[in-house]
Amino acid sequence: MQNPQANSNGENMHQKIEQFAGQVVTDLAAAMAGAMTNIGHKLGLYQAMADSGPIHSDQLAQRTNTNERSVREWLRGQVAGGYVRFDAVTNQYVLPPEHAFVLANPDSPAFLSPAFDVAASLWLGEEKILAAFLSGDGVGWHEHDCRLFSGTEAFFRTGYRAHLTQTWIPSLRGVAEKLSAGGYVADVGCGHGASVILMAKAYRQSKFLGIDYHESSIRVARERAMQAGVADQIRFEVATPRVLADSEDKFDLVCFMDSLHDMGNPLEAVQAARQSVASDGALMLVEPFARDQPAENVGPVARLYYSASTALCTQNALSQGGHYSLGAQAGAAQLTAILNKGGFQNTRVAVETPFNLILEARP
Repeated sequence: MQNPQANSNGENMHQKIEQFAGQVVTDLAAAMAGAMTNIGHKLGLYQAMADSGPIHSDQLAQRTNTNERSVREWLRGQVAGGYVRFDAVTNQYVLPPEHAFVLANPDSPAFLSPAFDVAASLWLGEEKILAAFLSGDGVGWHEHDCRLFSGTEAFFRTGYRAHLTQTWIPSLRGVAEKLSAGGYVADVGCGHGASVILMAKAYRQSKFLGIDYHESSIRVARERAMQAGVADQIRFEVATPRVLADSEDKFDLVCFMDSLHDMGNPLEAVQAARQSVASDGALMLVEPFARDQPAENVGPVARLYYSASTALCTQNALSQGGHYSLGAQAGAAQLTAILNKGGFQNTRVAVETPFNLILEARP
């Protein structure tokens, strides 16, 4: 006679396997559909749908100069994923306005489409990342496909544009007033310069220094500053944070905009900032949002950040000889500790958002 308990346990295990297999299939579908989201963004399909209202597949193909059969299949996949709605009566497709806000509006604070290039760069760098797991040598930021640089810029620029000069800098005691009157700011690990350009446009009386070790990113940053009309306010340099310690300049504000956790020696970077900040100046540290305990960092945002940290941030730190790499989910307590150790005694969390922690540190 069959053991009822054994049968029950077997059925329970089978249900758990099915449930988890369903989760993995969902993730696989999302990974493959992400490429379709990127294609929809780059071909202007979302933008055309946002501008047109309900539309037939042939009309969308005509508006975007694309192949109708490919567009029709793409639309059906978008419907399957819940990105697009389909009216079976009229045979038309609709991009809801709230979806357009995320997928088709580059001025939206929730615009996410370009960030799929970051995911693409992870797949393109898979062999290098695999090798780094075995060797421990890491993978430098500069070793990745250029889609990483443009995708990262676009992803972070959305948040910076919505918050940097509107809420983050004003949350720092007296800093906005100082920059409005004319201050001096260093942006460390500036990449393509999105954050420093936004600050320069908001504070026309101030001067800025943007530094990054990645030469091609600095070239792009200079071009971006020219296009934005703020090149006379910003000096971009190919350099590491050590240049701050070697400089005679004193800064009213030193910024690390989602960059400190990428560095091989974050303590050295903080110490260099401490040497260069004015006695009444401040450091602003912008980092991905995280709780202090890793077990608390769960859910889509934490999973996104841990994935990026494993493949990109931690690998870059390791490539620079980093044995104390923060990773992209360090949390406020660990960040405060390294700021204190680097010479900043007065530290506080100034702002929290679903995506970022903003810390203010004073000498």
